[in-house]
Amino acid sequence: MIRRRKFITMLGAGAAWPLAAWAQQSAMPVIGFLNTQSPESIPQWMAVAVEYRWAHGQYDRMPELAADLVRRQVAVLAATGGEPSPQAAKTATQTIPIVFTANGDPVREGLVASLNRPGGNVTGITIFGAATVTKRVQLLHELVPQGAAIAYLMNPNNPNADAEMSAVETAALSLGKEMRIFRASSEGEFEVAFTTMVQQRRAALLVASDVFFLSHRDQLASLAALHRIPAIYYLREFVEVGGLMAYGNRLPDAYRQVGIYVGRILKGEKPGDLPVQQSTKFELVINLKTAKALGIEIPILMQLLADEVIE
Repeated sequence: MIRRRKFITMLGAGAAWPLAAWAQQSAMPVIGFLNTQSPESIPQWMAVAVEYRWAHGQYDRMPELAADLVRRQVAVLAATGGEPSPQAAKTATQTIPIVFTANGDPVREGLVASLNRPGGNVTGITIFGAATVTKRVQLLHELVPQGAAIAYLMNPNNPNADAEMSAVETAALSLGKEMRIFRASSEGEFEVAFTTMVQQRRAALLVASDVFFLSHRDQLASLAALHRIPAIYYLREFVEVGGLMAYGNRLPDAYRQVGIYVGRILKGEKPGDLPVQQSTKFELVINLKTAKALGIEIPILMQLLADEVIE
């Protein structure tokens, strides 16, 4: 069910092409794979040699993991899983090619000089967009009573937290919605946040884009169900474990593009000449079973627009 497993496609489509040639040479290039998540989220069967470094949602480990891959002298470093993976990789090396997946604005964050001409040793894919965040707020707005207040759960340790929070606040203001921000960076803080949401009569919840939240999606979905709070998330994986609704990028497409760029770089192209790609494929996933349990009627039009409805 986890669509992000298409990272295999990235290497099959882009990096696996020269295996026959490599087999005749002295050594096979090694790809460094740096990820903010856990290995369960990504398959381990690859067509090329890959050195994995997983942070398991612990952002403070990223610098040491990136430095370790640089010491390994990998041919290309795929800095994935969103911030701070790209930043850690760029700090660790200014020479080894880096292909990233970023949730934020790579120009504003200093990863590249421009989207069209990145320059240096870095390029990649960005999946963040204020329009996506605005759409989540709009979808949530359609499900709750007029004038109902909403909650926004974010991880203050996420480097991209302020940018997304600003987009959420702008979207809520445009719809006349009262919004309260709740912060959680550990499992214990989830319980406190949800209890406070109930006490403050928050009618609905928007969960921020965050790898730590993704790794604890079962707990978040369970707490939302327990406290009967309709919630929208940024990835379909939340809905697959009982979350109500998700709207966001199709990550398999982003990972596939990373693989294509890795292959092109191994073939001789320079990362600085490869434009940063902006992911443009999105999906809306709805869990009708959860909606019924919450006593929420999902509008027919919304169901028709959904890419998938889980019943």
